[in-house]
Amino acid sequence: MKLPILTLFCLLSLHVFSQDFNETLEDVRIAEAKSALSQMMHRANLNTGNYDLKYHRLELDIDPSVAFISGDITTYFEAKENMSEITFDLASNMVVSQVEQRGTILTFTQNSNDELVVTLPLIQNTGVLDSLTISYSGNPVSSGFGSFVQETHNGDPTVWTLSEPYGAKAWWPCKQDLIDKIDSIDVFITSPQFNPTNEEYIAVSNGLEQSQVINGNEKTTHFKHRYPIPAYLIAISVTNYEVYSHTVSNNGNPFEIVNYVYSESLANAQASTPVTVDIMDLFINLFEAYPFEDEKYGHAEFGFGGGMEHTTVSFMGSYNRNLIAHELAHQWFGNKITCGSWKDIWLNEGFATYLSGLVFENLDGNANFRTWKQQRIGSITSQLDGAVYLSDIDTTSVSRIFSSRLSYNKGSMVLHMLRKKLGDPVFFQALQDYLSTPEHAYDYAKTEDFIAIVETTSGEDLTEFFSDWLYNQGYPSYTVNWNQPSATEITIQLSQTQSHPSVSFFEAPVPIRLLGTLGEQQDLVLDHTTNMQQFTETIAFEVQDVIFNPEFDLISANNQVLSVATFELEDELKVFPNPSSTRITIQKPEALQVHSIAIYNTIGQLLYRSNWIQNIDVSSLSSGLLFIQFDTNAGFINKSLLKN
Repeated sequence: MKLPILTLFCLLSLHVFSQDFNETLEDVRIAEAKSALSQMMHRANLNTGNYDLKYHRLELDIDPSVAFISGDITTYFEAKENMSEITFDLASNMVVSQVEQRGTILTFTQNSNDELVVTLPLIQNTGVLDSLTISYSGNPVSSGFGSFVQETHNGDPTVWTLSEPYGAKAWWPCKQDLIDKIDSIDVFITSPQFNPTNEEYIAVSNGLEQSQVINGNEKTTHFKHRYPIPAYLIAISVTNYEVYSHTVSNNGNPFEIVNYVYSESLANAQASTPVTVDIMDLFINLFEAYPFEDEKYGHAEFGFGGGMEHTTVSFMGSYNRNLIAHELAHQWFGNKITCGSWKDIWLNEGFATYLSGLVFENLDGNANFRTWKQQRIGSITSQLDGAVYLSDIDTTSVSRIFSSRLSYNKGSMVLHMLRKKLGDPVFFQALQDYLSTPEHAYDYAKTEDFIAIVETTSGEDLTEFFSDWLYNQGYPSYTVNWNQPSATEITIQLSQTQSHPSVSFFEAPVPIRLLGTLGEQQDLVLDHTTNMQQFTETIAFEVQDVIFNPEFDLISANNQVLSVATFELEDELKVFPNPSSTRITIQKPEALQVHSIAIYNTIGQLLYRSNWIQNIDVSSLSSGLLFIQFDTNAGFINKSLLKN
């Protein structure tokens, strides 16, 4: 059959939409998985656990034409126990020339474990705050994604860093421990004022630019960041950037989105980045103020595919809208509040993925958002198992931690189903409460912390919901049987099977759409709490069709909608023995005529078909849950069979 031109256009648009979003998501997922591999191979240094970081001043000298860095790092730290020495993480190829404390030169050693160990002149007692300054230099060796990269773009020199998760030690002495965020930092970047073709070098780092000071042929740019930040989110870049800004009105408290882009990318970037303001406005309106509103947000182009959500300035390999949305979302979910363990990775990635979906909903309209949800469900149900929350064994696998199907897609759709369960006002209030809870804001949270906050906000016990959808595995498949016994009533019966034995029954609000013979429409949400549950609803028109999950708000697959004359006839149709390993017998009422019988597996593959027959040999069929569909004079009737 030929499709109308409009239909073909819509299908093509949906295909492009799907490809665009999924390719971006996969790029982000692969990047984060690779960084996780580096992190899992590097354990936090126990020798840095005896102090609490308070402040860093990074005074760095960089020439983008040379793979080299030198500088002074001043660190303020508070003793957590009596200390006679202090240890920093620093790659062994970097050379420390001096450590000074209030004019006194301290002794130190560097070892092959990438440690700088400094001997303190006196015992520093528990609770005492002190500081020291480390002078160092060297050619940083790349680890992970790049850590410190000196290269060219379009023939122009550039230096950039990407320290996630433990690459910071490659280019500066630091403490690479995620549970000890640095309270605040100042970054001073000194570089030549101009590149070899007399174009001005521009420096980028976290926080708000304070000044640019010219000293002969050099320029020093000062950035100040006054929020807790882990070492891996501190970043620098220097090249001949083109700089332009967008202003976010921010309800009368405006701030700038500053874009640092390569000149060869300027036209594309200027066409692509303005949407960041719309996305920022959306996230502010839905959740809370941008967490770093008194500083800035920005993008800095760098020579890496994908992006990296450095606090206040995401480094970008392209300006795709989905990438912009994902990295911006992490400023709330990942940077302000960081997941407390690998088991809780969905608190970062599921949330960032869902916020990308909210961009489709709010900027493109419901049709695109519906397609987005349909694609997430298709990914989730492409396999029968899988939980969002990770087990101890799961955390040994990078591919499992950063599973696009589970951590990203299922995590995002669990959030969406929570939204549908609670309603928009309560759902968004719960996320606002999560972001503003003092114990977690600008710190860390685990899944149980998030659940406790949502339950407090909603006043609901969500044990069953999170047990089914977050901690356990799989998804439901529904059979919807319906008839209209009178002009004003419709009767609907819901039955459910589960793809994985970890869940005995998925309690969920089930969305149904009724379509009338004259184009009428009525939406229902059925509170499905038991199998074979029957609902009677008032209706004002003759029903022609029943659509299950019309907006793709519920994770499910292999669903069937069947019109039956009476439920009594269906109840009298029996299949036994059940379970069976060899042969089944079918018993039916005399009034029921069976035209044909078909048997399917859980992914919808046809395994058997015949005309009416009372006994069927099932010994050759695959083991597991099967569906038997009867085409009868009362409509289609569906039964399940457990094949041993």
